[in-house]
Amino acid sequence: MSDITLSLKEVHQLATNCLLASGCDEENATAVAETIHAAERDGCSSHGLFRLPGYVASLKSGKVNGTAVPEIRRLSGSVIQANGNGGYAPLALQRSRSALIDAARGNGIAALVLVNVHHFAALWTEVEPVVKEGLVAMAFTTYKPAVVPAGASEALYGTNPMCFGWPRGDEPPLIFDQASSSMAKGEVMIAAREGQTVPSGTGIDADGNDTTDPGRILDGGALLPFGGYKGSNMAMMIELLVAGLSGQDFSFEAEKNDNNDGGPPVGGELMLAMDPARFGDSEHWQDHSESFINRLGGMDGSHLPGTRRHERREVIELEGVKIPETLHEQCRAFMS
Repeated sequence: MSDITLSLKEVHQLATNCLLASGCDEENATAVAETIHAAERDGCSSHGLFRLPGYVASLKSGKVNGTAVPEIRRLSGSVIQANGNGGYAPLALQRSRSALIDAARGNGIAALVLVNVHHFAALWTEVEPVVKEGLVAMAFTTYKPAVVPAGASEALYGTNPMCFGWPRGDEPPLIFDQASSSMAKGEVMIAAREGQTVPSGTGIDADGNDTTDPGRILDGGALLPFGGYKGSNMAMMIELLVAGLSGQDFSFEAEKNDNNDGGPPVGGELMLAMDPARFGDSEHWQDHSESFINRLGGMDGSHLPGTRRHERREVIELEGVKIPETLHEQCRAFMS
């Protein structure tokens, strides 16, 4: 499989043009393209242009409203709701971010509840802008059943990612973004596309047997939670935080209500923001925290979450993005 190289500007323009040609208005297309651009910029191909066919399929099927106008409401002093009105999540996030930040600074802690959105992206791209404002942030979302609860043999949970970000002043923020599954589904899909195997413990086949064949996991099989019961409990917690609090579909409900066009189902997301200066150590929290982070980063064999992402960012901004030629051709076909 041959690759081609695109500049980040070309990635953004390609994504924007495909989305505009498929039913998005300018604001929605630009917001989604910025998310795709951020993923490719940081070397996360599983959430970059790789996702564009899914975005387009959902627009063409009519499942997603490409001209949706998000509605922002303050449900209480510290709870913001963003109703995406059936559109993709990036525009709703952009429109509600300042309200979340203001509420966190005013109250010390605040929550953003996204409803009626289609979420198809990595969470760190959403958390990082909040953390760069000097706030601690967390985000959670669900999907459709792809992960087997520990001890069971049938998928119930989505991959249910969680993201945590900590501000570090002039240093790049500390951010981790991980699925509740042992491997993100997008990474399994890329392994299948490229004819690679995955580690044992990633998933099971349709008969419930452990397999390293990503195709068998995707074709009637399921992913396993990371760490057995511990990862399974995290996935359960996220189902309740995202769907239980907001009234949006749990993953198993999303599957029943989705048209399976290849794009994401309608659902929700929860984001939390905290002002570290409002928790009792307003003068020293930054220096105190840095002493811990520097000790962690200085230990032999350890690394700080997000470090590789920032290293890749510097390289990719100079050298561009490599994508399969077949994917590039598929994306270009969306504009014809």
